[in-house]
Amino acid sequence: MVVVALIAANITAHRSTGVLAVLIIPVAAILLLLIARLGGLDCRELGLSRTELRAGVPFAVASVIVVAAIVSTAVAIPATREFFLSDRYDDTSEALLAAFVVIPLQTALPEELMFRGVLQGTLGRLCSPTATLVYGAVAFGLWHVLSSTGLTEGNEGLSDTLGSGTVAQVAGIAGAVVATGVAGFVLGWLRQRTTSLLAPIALHCALNATGAIGAAVAWQVS
Repeated sequence: MVVVALIAANITAHRSTGVLAVLIIPVAAILLLLIARLGGLDCRELGLSRTELRAGVPFAVASVIVVAAIVSTAVAIPATREFFLSDRYDDTSEALLAAFVVIPLQTALPEELMFRGVLQGTLGRLCSPTATLVYGAVAFGLWHVLSSTGLTEGNEGLSDTLGSGTVAQVAGIAGAVVATGVAGFVLGWLRQRTTSLLAPIALHCALNATGAIGAAVAWQVS
């Protein structure tokens, strides 16, 4: 049921426009969380108990610092800077809005509630810890298929590397699925390691938000 709900939310979000497109993922996350609680998953299994949240604070802070340092270094190096030149964040004000509002509320928080909270909590009851991480990572990678369809066209670094056309688009999607699958595994491991949902939320938010800010900086210095 959780997987079906994720598929439905993903397709609906990418086929919708306006307010619905903005709200569908956060609303889906809240509904899935409520369904999970009614289905018997407790706050500890979701990584949301007070004890779990406190345990995740040091890891959350460390995640933000490490990611910020890595992205800053990558943007400062000309050879890697071009991979941050995303058309989506060529305007500084839009990048800042995305980093501090859109990404936390529309992407990082709801996705972590759905994947490392509800899905991982559900899989944890049915599978071994390793299988839980693998299945969750695969699901998270596939979640990004639709959002990656125009990836190469809107990024100068990827366009220069992969070229254009259908083959480049497929390669971009495949690369995004693999990359987000790996990220999903790391985020899931962090959730298991800390028992807290706060740590993967912070890491996810840091990765996306610093990427947006890094893109804006890259456009300014290029």
